Parts: sequence; structure tokens; C-alpha cells
Amino acid sequence: MDYNFSTQEALDYCITDTSASSIGSPYKGKVREVYDLNNDTLGIVVTDRISAFDYIMRQAIPFKGQILNQLAAFSFDTIKDIVATHIIDVPHPNITIGKKCDPVPIEVVIRGYLTGHAWRTYKSGLRTLCGVNLPGGMIEHEKFQTPILTPATKATEGHDEDISEADILAKGIVNEALWSQIREVAFKLFERGTEVAAKKGLILVDTKYEFGLYNGELTLIDEVHTTDSSRYFYLDGYEERQAKGDSQKQLSKEFLREWLMSQNFQGLEGQTLPDLPYEFRLEVFNRYSELFKMLTGNAFNPVIEKDFNTVLSTILQKYS
Repeated sequence: MDYNFSTQEALDYCITDTSASSIGSPYKGKVREVYDLNNDTLGIVVTDRISAFDYIMRQAIPFKGQILNQLAAFSFDTIKDIVATHIIDVPHPNITIGKKCDPVPIEVVIRGYLTGHAWRTYKSGLRTLCGVNLPGGMIEHEKFQTPILTPATKATEGHDEDISEADILAKGIVNEALWSQIREVAFKLFERGTEVAAKKGLILVDTKYEFGLYNGELTLIDEVHTTDSSRYFYLDGYEERQAKGDSQKQLSKEFLREWLMSQNFQGLEGQTLPDLPYEFRLEVFNRYSELFKMLTGNAFNPVIEKDFNTVLSTILQKYS
């Protein structure tokens, strides 16, 4: 693939930390940095950081933030008839202006296939995941008869943890009426994401949704159907690969997880986080940009900012 940047530019201008001194310090998540602009509005910067197994890698992925932010904007637009979204504006490839919502502290994970974490759980011999009984005799990447919901707690520190729907209600994390609405919307979103992906030659394998309340209205926040939040297979050849027992071709962060596991890292105590070689970082970039092109129909064209923080400050001041 040919892009209008050099290897050195890609390295030099990765956005890993931001500063908008006139606005104040941001809340720093694994990937996003969030600025409190006023009582109703947030400035959300999607950096080039990448995480796996709840660890932030020491090396960033060139232009990942721009791809992720623009892909999220595209995908939010495809589902806005299903649920309200937090999007107000996307004034820059790395920046989203969003509604300030009260977050629901649950990651709502919908799985259509026995892949990733679900497969690792299944392979260990367990046949229950987040309170959902899994059928016997399944193989890796096999499609569930119907998608399943496997929530996780949204940890402020450390690892997110699987939780059942029954425990969410029993612990009072979310009340029954709101949870009923969330699960209904989540399955509708997954159905829409599956339809959009299929038209582009992809399979939406699994994904996670995050919700908040804005003036009491259920609102989809964070991101939707992106490379960071979702796993995609290539539709063409899926059945043949399954029949042969071959690995599925996929576009997702599982590629990073698999590489880390090959380096003996799964985020467990005593393990050493490996450095990402530049060639591997560029390979990850290529996968992100490929998914962007497949879903949106447009090639990714990076914007190189040599003084991103100045640009950021100017933009955020307009909305504060």
C-alpha cells in the first residue's frame, strides 16, 4: 500500500499524550483522552495508543487514532436510528466532540461466534460464560445459533471482569428496566452491524458497546463497530476455512493479542510486556486501514500534524 507519509514521519508524529493547557488536564483512558469542556460537552481525543490484555503497549500504531475516530463516526451514523449517540461533531480526524453522559459501568459484549476470549474459555473446559450456557461439541470460530450477550464490568483500574446479567441486576449495578432496554438495543445494534459488514464482504464476529444516560435518555458512547471494539472475519472463504479447520482471516486486535501470546505475554503476573517492532506496528496499521477502506468504501488518507497540541487547543476552545 502507498501512503503520503514516510516511515520517519509515521514514527515522529504518533500521538501518545495530549495537552490543551487552556482547557485543563484530560482524563486518560487506555486509548482516549477526554477533556471536560463545559456542563454538557466533552472533547474526546483518540490517540495512537493501543492496548491488549488491559495493558497499554509502549509503542503506538501510526495514525491509528485517526482511523479509529473516523471509523467510529462512520459507524455511529449507520445506527443513529436505533439509539441516540453521543456525537456532536467530529472537527478533526483525531477529535470528537461529544455529549457528557452518565456512563453505565458495564461493557455490553455481543458474540456471534465462538472466538477469542469465548473460545479460550471454552477450550479450558468451561461451558458457561457470563451465565450463558454454551453448547457442547463446538469448534473455534463456529457460529452460535443465535448471538449471545456476555457482559463485563467496566473497571477504572486493572482488568475488566466477566459478569452475568443476573449478577448485574442482583448487585444493583443497573436497574431491571434500564438493563432490559440496553440488551434490546445491543442486539439491534449487532444485527445492524452484521448487515453493514456483510454488504462489505465481512462478518461481524463480536463487539462491545458502552452506554450512558444523557438527560435520562439511553445513549451510545465511546465507539461502535470499530477495529478496537469489534472483531471481523472475511466473509469470502469462511465456510471453506471452517470445514478444513484452517484459521479464519480476520481484521481485529486479536492479531495483536496472538502476537503477544507468541511472545509469552497475556497480561499475567510476572510476565514482561514486549516491545512492538516497527515492522509489526506498520502491519497493524495496514490492518486498521484495510478495515477502514472495506467498511467505508474510502481509502484512508492521514493528516500529519506536526504540532497537534496547538491544533487541539484551538479546536477545543471553540466548543468550551
